[in-house]
Amino acid sequence: MTKQVQQLDRVIIRFAGDSGDGMQLTGDRFTAETAQFGNDLSTLPNFPAEIRAPAGTLPGVSSFQLHFADHDILTPGDAPNVLVAMNPAALKANLGDLPKGADIIANTDEFTKRNLSKVGYDGNPLEDDSLAEWRLHAVPLTSLTVKALEGFDISKKDAERAKNMFALGLLSWLYHRPTEGTIQFLEAKFAKKPEIAKANIAAFQAGWNYGETTESFSVSYEIKPATLRPGTYRNISGNQALAYGLIAASVQSKLPLFLGSYPITPASDILHELSKHKRFGIRTFQAEDEIAGVGAALGAAFGGSLGVTTTSGPGIALKAETVGLAVTTELPLIIVDVQRAGPSTGMPTKTEQTDLLMAMYGRNGESPVPVLAAATPSDCFTMAIEAARIALKYRTPVMLLSDGYLANGSEPWRIPDLDELPDISVRFTTEPNGDDGTTYLPYRRDPETLARPWAVPGTAGLEHRIGGIEKADGTGNISYDPNNHDKMVRLRQAKIDGIDVPDLTVDDPDGDARVLVLGWGSTYGPIAAAARRVRAAGHKVAQAHLRHLNPLPANTGEVLRSYDKVLLPEINLGQLAMLLRARFLVDVISYNRVRGLPFKAAELAAVIQDVIESD
Repeated sequence: MTKQVQQLDRVIIRFAGDSGDGMQLTGDRFTAETAQFGNDLSTLPNFPAEIRAPAGTLPGVSSFQLHFADHDILTPGDAPNVLVAMNPAALKANLGDLPKGADIIANTDEFTKRNLSKVGYDGNPLEDDSLAEWRLHAVPLTSLTVKALEGFDISKKDAERAKNMFALGLLSWLYHRPTEGTIQFLEAKFAKKPEIAKANIAAFQAGWNYGETTESFSVSYEIKPATLRPGTYRNISGNQALAYGLIAASVQSKLPLFLGSYPITPASDILHELSKHKRFGIRTFQAEDEIAGVGAALGAAFGGSLGVTTTSGPGIALKAETVGLAVTTELPLIIVDVQRAGPSTGMPTKTEQTDLLMAMYGRNGESPVPVLAAATPSDCFTMAIEAARIALKYRTPVMLLSDGYLANGSEPWRIPDLDELPDISVRFTTEPNGDDGTTYLPYRRDPETLARPWAVPGTAGLEHRIGGIEKADGTGNISYDPNNHDKMVRLRQAKIDGIDVPDLTVDDPDGDARVLVLGWGSTYGPIAAAARRVRAAGHKVAQAHLRHLNPLPANTGEVLRSYDKVLLPEINLGQLAMLLRARFLVDVISYNRVRGLPFKAAELAAVIQDVIESD
């Protein structure tokens, strides 16, 4: 049977199942092949916080959404065109996001009376008319997989586990994805279990063949590669990009990198990734707690290394005292906060932007630190290098904000040429710097940056005090003098205020928009996608995005005052809006949602249009 091939410009697919069904692996593999094919893409993994939630229940549903297209895209998509539901819980948890007319591929083997009752279904939705508004493809994924693997020397349980590979094969056929990379991946993943490797490959190929031969799918789809800026690309997640950015910063600064970290979701993958790269002089230390992790990183900075600590949410609170110590000792230290839903333990696998005020002010005393925020998964690479540049040039701890959406999401990343990376090399102080030629003044400042000298411990003649008690200006000796304390507080603040950051750029195509949509961090993609929709509808809107939050770009106030209205969407209750209102006396319009999920483009487009049309 010759099947029709239909051209599409974009598709949004969501794989959903029990947390043990391998949906994240399935999504990762489909994404890898899509990236290899050359489509632009954006992903949204969404999984339970529990290590193993009760099987077949709504809290145990794990999903992976992928948006891929033949053109530039900015978000994982608002609503899936295709839902792969491995069980009733996956169907019920995700059906509300599915637009009418979308495709549902349901694993009929799991729609048993017991599984249906777990999620409150009185009957089987695959057999009544409740799914009539969608295109249902009822496929016995589990039994087809088991049958395809009858000739392999594996248990029935192992055969059933391969159903995600059957589903991956089916979707790979349906959307003309390459297969070679997945086969190579399975061979490598199960290299020590060759029979399991062969079985998973067979299941993957069986899914492909099923799509080719079944009458359930009469149409397959092609999405051509996107036209991207020339270069070499790879698919990358935010945590990977951040880790690579730290490695690049180590190379460009010619300093060994030391990571002191305690595992915490969703920051742990930075530790995992950096631990693989010892050949670059990377040293990773998995500490016994958050306090030990940041303390070790600060000690490494004192010793002449590029000190880094990573954490999420509540870990920032535990590190606060040592960050304050880094402020007063004026040592370069990078603190990465991959934000997650709080307060307290909160929702560890869900995203938020709720740590901004903690990053700005969450320390005792006047403890100013630069605060940066990455805008996209690949931007985490750039901002990691920028954090290192500021920390090293100005001798200060730097807070770099990411979040769960950026950390786990992925997109194509153009690998930069080495000559595109900044030179952030450091000159350690090796000689006395006092006027008499024999004295070392550890707090004598560079007149341009106000940074103090950085001497490696053990350098003869440069012995000096270190610690948390206030320092005398210049000498660094312990001082309780009121005037000296006032001076040191103001010097530390002036150093941060004087950091050179690029101006805020505005995307205002015609230059006459009256409404500006401002964002920071991971809201970049949804805001930009929403602005596109609003402009396509004939409205004018400007967009700007902050990546430097402390200090703010010098022209921030001028930009804000250039528009009649400023709309600021945040995944918090208005933290940046409060700061901007206080500093610039601009009546910023807040739009806030704290659902553990990124904004949807359609949602923001409607809000922008309302602001434009309001008096």
